[in-house]
Amino acid sequence: MELRVLKSFVAAVDCGLNVSQAAERLHLVQSAVSQHLARLETELGTRLFVRQGKRLAALTPAGARVLDYARRVLAIREDILTVGRDHVDEATGVLRIGTTHTQARYVLPPVIRAFRDTYPRVALQIHQGTPPQLADLAAADTVDFAICTEALAAHPALTTLPCYRWNRSLITPLGHPVLERQPLSLELICEYPLITYVFGFTGSSRLRSTFARMALEPDVVLSAADTDVIKTYVREGLGVGLIATVAYSPRSDADLAVRDLSHLFPWETTFIAYRRDKYLRRFQQHFTELMQRMVQSQGVVGEE
Repeated sequence: MELRVLKSFVAAVDCGLNVSQAAERLHLVQSAVSQHLARLETELGTRLFVRQGKRLAALTPAGARVLDYARRVLAIREDILTVGRDHVDEATGVLRIGTTHTQARYVLPPVIRAFRDTYPRVALQIHQGTPPQLADLAAADTVDFAICTEALAAHPALTTLPCYRWNRSLITPLGHPVLERQPLSLELICEYPLITYVFGFTGSSRLRSTFARMALEPDVVLSAADTDVIKTYVREGLGVGLIATVAYSPRSDADLAVRDLSHLFPWETTFIAYRRDKYLRRFQQHFTELMQRMVQSQGVVGEE
């Protein structure tokens, strides 16, 4: 069984069973990928795809199991190559980071700067997605690391390391009437239209459960994955905002008032995760150490 056949199989699945897109990704002609898929089915003696005419419609149960093993084989091959690269030149390569907007915009910049000081010849890629997407990308070794709060800790295919703890703050336009009311409470927040993270992003699941435990239902008028979008609509007067405290910048957000809410909500933990048994190059190990060391202290992140 040739590795290129397995690569075509995995690429076809990753491209939504679109053979032409898989061929483009692999820099092959479409007929070559089709031949590889047919060869793999012939060699295994079973169908891996459900077909509708000539179109691939879905994986068969056997195909789903073969996919899991194929990913492992290709990941092991990559690890073997990586060992060689590390001994030839440990200071060059590509570091692929999968993360959310909040981490990429507000947490990672000082870490990236420090990393670049040590490894200036390592190219960096930042891939954004939802936490479940990021977990799957890391498990498939499509990214080297996934960094987010949701979805990582429970994923069985990942090694997960805690990075830092964080909580939430309320943001409003300057002079908003809620600022004059003390103490801040969940009941008080529910009196105003609320703008916060869409479900599944940046601790939103625990935020909602906190309100639910108090039998409260906030008036969420807008939700977004992007903290800067939340700030934009707070500035527009659409409502008050609930954001991760690390995403408030005294310099760029001086037109917004901020109030700490850590007494109202549980603390969250952001994790960094990578495929279990993945061989980490020296620069990858350095990145995980930087990530933990620079942002672990009480969830305080350096200003950009």
